[in-house]
Amino acid sequence: MNSFSQLTSQNFRAIFFGGNWTVTNLKEVLSDITIDEANKKNDYFNSILALTFHINYFIADALIPVLEGKPLEAHDKFSFDYPELNSENEWQVFQQKIFADAENATQLIAELSDEKLVEDFVDKKYGTYFRNIHGIIEHTHYHLGQIVILKKLIRK
Repeated sequence: MNSFSQLTSQNFRAIFFGGNWTVTNLKEVLSDITIDEANKKNDYFNSILALTFHINYFIADALIPVLEGKPLEAHDKFSFDYPELNSENEWQVFQQKIFADAENATQLIAELSDEKLVEDFVDKKYGTYFRNIHGIIEHTHYHLGQIVILKKLIRK
């Protein structure tokens, strides 16, 4: 029988690599986006690059360090401070980092005890580990939807 941590880990992984209820995932959606498309800016929307960085920020800079026993040092105000990427290679390397971070987080989540899921995430004001991990899953679904729409608008 799977633990709640293992089930949460599977759910987390699915938004990045597939197998989720929405039948879409970040890796597949980003797979054919070029650097020019990723950088495309619109007067009203964030770029695909900005959104992918924003998604990863909360995983790489907030979730993973805490799961590794380090302090929470991430701040919302930095979550859109994305790097300038100008080449296809830089874009591909950035995507590799996103998916490596997702794999790392997936493993760390799976290793949590079910008891840990209901503990406070760093501070009571942030809620539980469960709330934060599922919040990141929901947050990723939200921005993935935006990326799908932007991709369609850019290619229209």
